[in-house]
Amino acid sequence: MNTEKVPSFSVGELNRAIGNLLSRGFAPRFVVYASVSKCQLKNGHLWLTLTDGTSSITAVIWSSSLKKCDFYPKEEDGVQILGKLNFWENRANLVVQVIDIKPTLSTVLRQFEVVRSLLFTEGLIDPARHRILPQYPKVVAILTSVPSSAYADILRTAKDRWPLTKLLIFPIPVQGSVSEKIQVVLKNLANSYVELELEVLVLARGGGSREDLIVFDDADLCRQLAQFPIPTITGIGHEDDLTVADLVSDHRSATPTAAIVDLLPNRLIEKNNCEQISNRLNDYFDWSMERKLKRIHEARQKLIEYSPLQLIRRKRELLVQKNYLLNAFSPNLLLKRGFCIVRNLLNQPIRSIKEITIDNSLKIEFSDGYTEVSVKSVSLNQDK
Repeated sequence: MNTEKVPSFSVGELNRAIGNLLSRGFAPRFVVYASVSKCQLKNGHLWLTLTDGTSSITAVIWSSSLKKCDFYPKEEDGVQILGKLNFWENRANLVVQVIDIKPTLSTVLRQFEVVRSLLFTEGLIDPARHRILPQYPKVVAILTSVPSSAYADILRTAKDRWPLTKLLIFPIPVQGSVSEKIQVVLKNLANSYVELELEVLVLARGGGSREDLIVFDDADLCRQLAQFPIPTITGIGHEDDLTVADLVSDHRSATPTAAIVDLLPNRLIEKNNCEQISNRLNDYFDWSMERKLKRIHEARQKLIEYSPLQLIRRKRELLVQKNYLLNAFSPNLLLKRGFCIVRNLLNQPIRSIKEITIDNSLKIEFSDGYTEVSVKSVSLNQDK
């Protein structure tokens, strides 16, 4: 074997040469997408085996970095890693040192489906459980990151729409493994909402990637939100983002700003409604007064019409009319014209000659007296 022109190394020299080559020829930092096939915690450090289905490599999150991580991966999770290469010369061992780690969208969506199915089975995702939001809330609890654009938008929108509502701001972390911190705030509010006079709770988080919203798919956090003693409304991410927290809340809004718009009335619209109600009340008052005045006028006319003097006047007129009729049909008028009334001894008027016989005694009444006669003869008219 001819080795005169071939470089020679000791093991240590070879390892150092490989290390130098890697440090000079490879990117100091890089992003890698992979699935976690193995996850093990040793001495505070988290060791991962990363794979793409055909190849694999070892990665490590040192304990100092692990404490700062927002996401703790599990086996079969898809991850996005910002890292750099670590090469140990004494063992020629190569690993990826993780600087930052995030879940991939597939991991987020898988957790969403798992938690959604679990809480659906528990009956916590049910439209029938949704409570009605108060129409004019007086005190509202806002859980969001402070400071943030979502916080600023909430304050501005609330002031523009309905400044009468009192907002109680409770700052919370909204990204990473912060579920327990949010749960502590929710628990404290659940115990003190009565003395704080809270009517609604708003859980808000501004826009970001769907991966940034994974905390709102946490099962324990969503259970606590679903069982909160007052109505809840969520405004998380963008309009297309849907988390399990949105499903268990009483009302889901597309964004933090939309949550305030959905919750608080518009003062301009309410002012217009008040003016319309005032106009209707004035119209009703005018109509009611006119109706009552008309009734009073009708009652006054009835009082006048049925007053004792009017009754006496009408009775008098009626008596005069009847007296006129009596006089018009009085027999005395006929007697004064030369007619007379013939009666029998029973004082019954004689209406026909057939009621008279010879020697009957009759009484004949004139206008100024009467006489008694005896019938000597009776003659019937030939044409009768």
